[in-house]
Amino acid sequence: MEAMVFLLSLIDCCALIFLSVYFIITLSDLECDYINARSCCSKLNKWVIPELVGHTIVTVLMLVSLHWFIFLLNLPVATWNIYRFIMVPSGNMGVFDPTEIHNRGQLKSHMKEAMIKLGFYLLCFFMYLYSMILALIND
Repeated sequence: MEAMVFLLSLIDCCALIFLSVYFIITLSDLECDYINARSCCSKLNKWVIPELVGHTIVTVLMLVSLHWFIFLLNLPVATWNIYRFIMVPSGNMGVFDPTEIHNRGQLKSHMKEAMIKLGFYLLCFFMYLYSMILALIND
């Protein structure tokens, strides 16, 4: 059972890694003016909720399976994703807004956030992989 928890977490983490890479590529395309702000933000906003759901599922899964360290490691990122989604100002297109993405260095902060999440998801990937292998050996 424990191996199944980590297998599901590993698959979810792979999806989150690919999503973070997609965010980085799309934001760098906007930075280099390969795409316009409206199309970039519409592409990214459509993946904000799946990222939020995916990371929340892993966090709740670790809470239910009583892996406290991994739960506490995932909790700040899940809380940040929920906070960022809830605090979107009214009138904005979503978390990524085309009228504000070039203002006040938001593009750089979005890029930095995507890079930090990529590093975090890579760390989690190897942690889940190690835990899955350990659970398979112990069973």
